[in-house]
Amino acid sequence: MKIIRSMYDWVLHWAATPYALPALFFVAFVESSFLPIPPDVLLIAMTVAVPALWVKFSFVCSLASVIGGMFGYFIGYQFMDKVGNRIVEFYHLHAEFEKIGALYNEHQALAVAAAGFTPLPYKIFALAAGSFKINFPVFVLMSAVSRCARFFLIGFIIHKFGPPIKVLIEKYFNLCSVVFFILLIIGFYLLKFVL
Repeated sequence: MKIIRSMYDWVLHWAATPYALPALFFVAFVESSFLPIPPDVLLIAMTVAVPALWVKFSFVCSLASVIGGMFGYFIGYQFMDKVGNRIVEFYHLHAEFEKIGALYNEHQALAVAAAGFTPLPYKIFALAAGSFKINFPVFVLMSAVSRCARFFLIGFIIHKFGPPIKVLIEKYFNLCSVVFFILLIIGFYLLKFVL
């Protein structure tokens, strides 16, 4: 828990610097493309620090996430053999990746929306969307709708109930960390077992 706590403190540190917005953009971008660094924590910290700017923070987070998803799509479309397969291997999701392709054949928009809003690994769906060459405008539209829904919901909740939530996180940090990682793992296992 010490490592997780230090990571949490490091993320919170960015919320209090002039680099908070670029850091949020960067974290949201890489989370949607290839790395498992969720931007939610930084979005929460920034919204708690300056509640009046929750719309701006949510917008930047959503925009960066969609652009990151487009980059993931591009990797899948153009560089699946060289780069995309390594990302899929990192998450041990080869079998599920093929099933995502079949899911896209039946429900392109719904699959993207589910991955964009839920704990399912959006980055894998972005790679698959490019690899299986689903309709790019559909991918971008559904990514924008689902990512905005997710991050604006988080921003609004923190704006409305921010300081008490921060106190709760600080007080029950270990429990919150366990719950967060359980949700993250559930997202990956949902992908494995549902598909």
